Amino acid sequence: MPNIGKPTTHALVNTGYDKLDQLSAVSEAETLHSVGPKAVRLLTEAPKERGLSFAKKD
Repeated sequence: MPNIGKPTTHALVNTGYDKLDQLSAVSEAETLHSVGPKAVRLLTEAPKERGLSFAKKD
């Protein structure tokens, strides 16, 4: 995970996401609805840098 801050990291880990590639199983909206702007930026850029992406929303 990128350095997104402890509260956001803990929230993701508590919901079962402790690795960046796991976020590809959920949509961006589902993941980022309650995080701050810095975390949103980092969590949208980091997967792209690794060739990953969030799941497409139906």
